[in-house]
Amino acid sequence: MRIGYPCINLSMDCRPSRTFRLANLTWERLRETVAGNLACLERILHWNVQHGFLFFRITSDLIPLASHPANRFPWDEAFAPDLARIGAFIRAAGMRISMHPGQYTLLNSPRPEVVEAARRELAYHARVLDRMGLDRTAKIQIHIGGVYGDKRAALARFVREVERLDPVIRARLVVENDERLFNLEDCLAVSGETGLPVVLDVFHREVHPDGRTLLEALSAAAATWRTEDGPPMVDYSSPLPGGRPGSHARTLDEAHFRRFLEESRPHDFDLMLEIKDKERSALRALEILKTIEGIPHR
Repeated sequence: MRIGYPCINLSMDCRPSRTFRLANLTWERLRETVAGNLACLERILHWNVQHGFLFFRITSDLIPLASHPANRFPWDEAFAPDLARIGAFIRAAGMRISMHPGQYTLLNSPRPEVVEAARRELAYHARVLDRMGLDRTAKIQIHIGGVYGDKRAALARFVREVERLDPVIRARLVVENDERLFNLEDCLAVSGETGLPVVLDVFHREVHPDGRTLLEALSAAAATWRTEDGPPMVDYSSPLPGGRPGSHARTLDEAHFRRFLEESRPHDFDLMLEIKDKERSALRALEILKTIEGIPHR
C-alpha cells in the first residue's frame, strides 16, 4: 500500500499551483509561473520520497490556463526537459501519480461547449503525464458529472463521450463515485460499458451508499482494474465533526482510520488521503499503517 496526499505540501514555502487571470496571459508570465510551479513540485516529490510517501496527486493548476483556447503557447515543448526530469525521478522512486480535474470538467453536460472544454482539460492532463514519461498507472480521475433532470440520459452521455475520447486519454481515465448523484453502483455500470477502472471514495460511499459493505465495495471496485492500470486507487477521508454532510475532516480521525485499515483487509490498493491538513495527517497515517501487523507498506 502506497499512501499519498493531494496537490500541495503545507510545510513548504512554495505552491505548485500558482496561477493568474486570463487578462494577464503572456508567454513571459506563463513561462515564469510554470517554472516556479515545476520547481515547487519537484521539491515536494523529493520531500515525499524522503518521508515515505509514494503516491501523490499533482495539481491541475500546474500549467495555468493550459486548456484555455487563448493559451497557444508551447509550454509542453518549452518545459519538456523539466517534465522529463521530474518523470524520471518519479519512476526511479517507484512513485504513483494521479491528477484530478476540477468540478467543471463535465463530459456528460448537455451543452456542447462544456463538453468541448472538458475534452481540452483532459487532453491537457494527459499531456502532462505523457511528457513526464509515466505509464498508464498514472491516472486522471473524474466524476460522472451532473444529472440534468434525467439520470439515465446523463449516464448514457458520459459513456458516449468517454468512447469518443482519444485512446491515449482513455487509457489514463478512471471514474470516482460522488457523495450526491452517482454512487459506486453507477460507476460500476459505467465501467461495464467503457472499461474505465473505478476509484472507490470511501467517504463518498459513507454519505451516498449503495448497499455494499466496505469489503464488498472494495472487491467490486478492484475487479475493474487491469494489470496495466496498476493497483486500485482508493480515496480516504472521514466526516468533519459537526460539519455539513459531505464535509471532509480537517485532520486524521485515528480511530476511524484504524477501523478502515482493519476492515479493508486483505485488499491491496494505493490510498489517497483527502484530509485538509495534507502531509501532516499523512505522516500520522503512515505511522499507524506501519504499526498494524499484517498490512504491508511499500
